[in-house]
Amino acid sequence: MDLQRRLLPSMSMLTAFEAAARTGSFTAAAAELSLTQGAVSRQVKALEEQIGTPLFTRQGQRVALTPTGALYAEPVRDALRQIAAATVRTIAAPKGGVLNLAILPTFGTRWLVPRLPAFQAAHPHVVIHFTTKLAPFDFRTHDLDAAIHYGLGDWPDAVCDHLLDEEVLPVCSPAFLAAHPVREPADLLALPLLHTSTRAEAWNDWLAAQGLPPRPGAGMVFEQFATTAQAAEAGLGVALLPTLLVRNELAEGALLPAIDRPHHSARSYYLVHPRGKADHPPFAAFRQWLLAEARGAGA
Repeated sequence: MDLQRRLLPSMSMLTAFEAAARTGSFTAAAAELSLTQGAVSRQVKALEEQIGTPLFTRQGQRVALTPTGALYAEPVRDALRQIAAATVRTIAAPKGGVLNLAILPTFGTRWLVPRLPAFQAAHPHVVIHFTTKLAPFDFRTHDLDAAIHYGLGDWPDAVCDHLLDEEVLPVCSPAFLAAHPVREPADLLALPLLHTSTRAEAWNDWLAAQGLPPRPGAGMVFEQFATTAQAAEAGLGVALLPTLLVRNELAEGALLPAIDRPHHSARSYYLVHPRGKADHPPFAAFRQWLLAEARGAGA
């Protein structure tokens, strides 16, 4: 540990180096850090002496990273970003801690958020910071404690807790259904089908489950289920949507089943976290609560 401390550069060295590496100028770095150009130059020179190799080549008023400096800059920037994020989390919730959680947008707004008051009542000192993530990502390069995602439960280097299975159903507006009655699954092949980009093969999977060929061509495509649902309500076509995300619309009659042929997706919703986060107190509390909620919803 003593050796590590001796090798660890000071924060002033690292912040000066990172700013100069990013801006390509000691003068610009000095202005950003409210220092003199000479102060930044001295901090960088001290860092180079501690490391034992040049990090920049000096070219008049400009500086350029050496190959070693370029390799060093990225992990230094990531480390400073993590320190800043940890500081913000501590300031925001000094008692209970902060949970950085990635969520799928429609699942988050329609399933998770309405249930959160119960969690907040039980854990008032835990603050949740939400990030929307539609595509897969790497926990090693994102400042996240956990994610709620959709897939096969095979996230690399992570623990995946099963939450909910997904059942999809063709739905449309009452007016659209009245104008385009559907008596059998094959009737849908002649109608405009609405797609969600995160489920690119959903319609073909549903058609295959009904013994039908894939639908040639593509209809309207939306990025999120919420927008797809709104398009269906507006009468633009038939959408294939998870029933757990449109329960209110189905209960209120804003959407109707175009045909009552639900299909269970091969993938499910999971709570995913890096292996080292299981004992993080805010996450441990959230995980216990969420798994109980999912069991109740599944039942």
